[in-house]
Amino acid sequence: MVRAFVAGVDNVSRLFGIVAGVLIAAAMVVICQMIFMRYVFRAPTIWQTDFVVFSATAAIFLGAPYVLLRKGHVGVDVIETLASAPVRRALAILGAFLGLAFCIAMFVASVLYFHEAWEGGWTTSTVWAPPLWIPLIPLPVGFGLLSLQYVAEILKLFTSTPAAQRLPHAAGADA
Repeated sequence: MVRAFVAGVDNVSRLFGIVAGVLIAAAMVVICQMIFMRYVFRAPTIWQTDFVVFSATAAIFLGAPYVLLRKGHVGVDVIETLASAPVRRALAILGAFLGLAFCIAMFVASVLYFHEAWEGGWTTSTVWAPPLWIPLIPLPVGFGLLSLQYVAEILKLFTSTPAAQRLPHAAGADA
């Protein structure tokens, strides 16, 4: 049951990693279109800047679980590299629980913010003025998925052998 949950969450994180990549690619295409429209046709751009900002921001939040899955986040590991394996494991567990607590708090806050934007009919303050709930969707979705990925990572720490865990390596060990 635990393996199935972890595998399912890992697969969803991989899927949203692909979604994040597509969003970044879409933002790049729209930037090129915007530059072309401005400088070749001297036409105004109305929606492009908002789209690029919203899609790049969505990519960050929706891609975060994949980054956690791949251990791709930036970290300062000076203390970890000097510590013994049991201390590194304890630090990994502590860090995962703190990360989970933060993500749950942000999930709740972003759900409330999304709900206020939905119920209030909020729009962005730009000329395009799309409903604000649309670019806010990635916040609760991203933090929800990131919370699930933290749960999966915690389960991996408690159910796998120390050799199978992807903990930071000691100084001098190959990464």
